[in-house]
Amino acid sequence: MKTESEMDVASPVEHLAGMEIDTSDTAHQNVAEYQDNTTHEPTCTPPADEDEAKIYGELIVLGTNGQLPGGDRGRRKSCFTLRKKKKATGVKPSDQHQVFPRASQSQTFNSKEHHSVSYILPRNVVVVPYILDPDTDMFQIGRSNEEPIDFVVMDIFPGTSISTHQRSQQPQQSTISRFACRIVCDRNPPYTARIYAAGFDTSMNIVLGEKAPKLTIDKDGKRIFDGLTTNGVLIMQPKNGFSQSYEPTLWKETSVRGDIYRSRESRSAQMPGAKVDGDSNVLDNGTIIDLCGVTLLWRSSSSVNCMPMPHHINQLIHNLNLNELLVGLTAFTCPRRNRATRETEKQPWVYLECGHAHVRIAGGNRDEEERMCPICRSVGKYVPLWMGNEPAFYVDIGSPTHFITPCGHVCSAKTALYWSRTALPHGTQAYNAACPFCATPLEGDPGYKKLIWQQPVD
Repeated sequence: MKTESEMDVASPVEHLAGMEIDTSDTAHQNVAEYQDNTTHEPTCTPPADEDEAKIYGELIVLGTNGQLPGGDRGRRKSCFTLRKKKKATGVKPSDQHQVFPRASQSQTFNSKEHHSVSYILPRNVVVVPYILDPDTDMFQIGRSNEEPIDFVVMDIFPGTSISTHQRSQQPQQSTISRFACRIVCDRNPPYTARIYAAGFDTSMNIVLGEKAPKLTIDKDGKRIFDGLTTNGVLIMQPKNGFSQSYEPTLWKETSVRGDIYRSRESRSAQMPGAKVDGDSNVLDNGTIIDLCGVTLLWRSSSSVNCMPMPHHINQLIHNLNLNELLVGLTAFTCPRRNRATRETEKQPWVYLECGHAHVRIAGGNRDEEERMCPICRSVGKYVPLWMGNEPAFYVDIGSPTHFITPCGHVCSAKTALYWSRTALPHGTQAYNAACPFCATPLEGDPGYKKLIWQQPVD
């Protein structure tokens, strides 16, 4: 359904075709005060019949800029679309549970004929059977390549979308669980999606080992068993969703049964956080999911129809190049989406200190040496400018007037502001804002700057 602000907005292509590039010589300014009269949210294209909608939503991997390092292959890719399945695949816990004195004895119960969750306690094992839910579809996410996993994810490291040398720094052991989490979607409108910690393995079982936090809840006079995974499944559900009026909220943790808890003191602490009553595990548009090694953005079915498309990003690049902006007497050319990781001779570079765009200055080590800007004489590092190519990370389709520091990814002013306010899990306890296109932690305050293009020579 269109929002009130979208009713009078021209189509994205019409808007982009008439867009002008800001060549102001004004130094970097606060985006809160920046007024861009050409910035809109994309026009939504809702399905003709909502009952025939086949897409529940999309999961996009942060830090990949539209494609995994080495390319997308099969179930391992940068974006996963959750589509309605021909037959219901969802499951839900039954009201019963079985207690076994030893884990080996519980294997007689854990057959491939049904799903179950096993809680390994100090003195016994509790097994909760899960039964088929004809009203839901289940999608599983994890590091494993085995058949039960619908979306295979890999560890993402800062800078891998723009540089190949980072791949050699990957640790030998991943921190992502082989069966990290599952998302269960209602097959009927409004197609609500919910996230749960842990996924079922090839034996249709979830096993919470001794190091995983266990929980018991009294509900309607019954004892309910629940638990958290070793490294946890964290979610951040923004207020007002993925929009220009969004407000970040606290990161929380979802359990195997879908209850919400406050974050633990450290990522793998055995003491769970306090239960948050009233909160739900529903995936709102813009919810961010962290699996301790990879971070995912959820875009709901309705928002997928409102997002910019890849050809809109190419149109932004095309408009930049049509303006024939000059650096000295040399015209530069921004790389198109299919060449987003290949540096070219005419590619624009930028000084991080001042925001002036230049062609690359020969000589020196770009990662270590500081240079003096020939226009304003400020001293600092300079990096190539890259277009932010993943449409799902854009809040709007405004002019690409700002760049993120220190990586140099270019996007609209409001998109840069959005991600500078979004703190992502980093390490076992820290939270830092990072570039959504390459996962590089932001530097400086606020973590982005306005580009200053040199005026064309008559």
